[in-house]
Amino acid sequence: MSAAARRTLATARRVLAQLRHDPRTIAMLLAVPCVLLVLLKYMYDRQPGTFDRIGPELLGVFPLMVMFLVTSVAMLRERTTGTLERLLTMPLGKIDLLLGYALAFGLVALVQAALASGLTIGLLGLKVAGPTWLLFAVALADGLLGMALGLLVSAFAATEFQAVQFLPAVLLPQLLLCGLFVPRDDMAPVLRAVSDVLPLSYAVDAMGRITTRGGLDGPVLADLAVVAGSALLALALGAATLRRRTA
Repeated sequence: MSAAARRTLATARRVLAQLRHDPRTIAMLLAVPCVLLVLLKYMYDRQPGTFDRIGPELLGVFPLMVMFLVTSVAMLRERTTGTLERLLTMPLGKIDLLLGYALAFGLVALVQAALASGLTIGLLGLKVAGPTWLLFAVALADGLLGMALGLLVSAFAATEFQAVQFLPAVLLPQLLLCGLFVPRDDMAPVLRAVSDVLPLSYAVDAMGRITTRGGLDGPVLADLAVVAGSALLALALGAATLRRRTA
């Protein structure tokens, strides 16, 4: 195993150990998306078919938002406490640090996606045309995207309160323009053009295609590629902009 891989794994183990001793954060990551999906189900209990229509899209949106919030605050805390500055005096590069965080929170996203997908398809009775594993894969990709965006924006916040403020600034425009409320084809041309460059649009499109068409086809693969590429780009930009500590 290379030295870089060992450093990445050591960082991931440290982050997971911290999470293990923080039950409130674990509850935030794993339970909150499930609770929101249950609320959504019973909000539309008297409107047959509505939950089957919007449930898959929100199965991707809720984990993304929670992962964004938790990872942005967690990375900022590393800087404000001086932990990041001490770590980077060791043979640990910024990319090693971010990859370690991505690996640790990626494992959490895996569990999160499994719980949310199992709950939605099993207990809540969501009906989808596509295979269950594909729905799970898209939910996982959405969680990883939220994690990567959270790590990126943490570099631009000076306090945990500012990190939370990035949630409406970064995610709410994507939520409004992703096609969840209004079909993207019905939007004004300028809004459609903006939505075409926002990764959440492709996450919602993938969920919608799985729900109505089923199967792993070219458009679904293209949507997944955009979501995965956006996550990798966010990690790369995060490594380039990460500061050792907050002044």
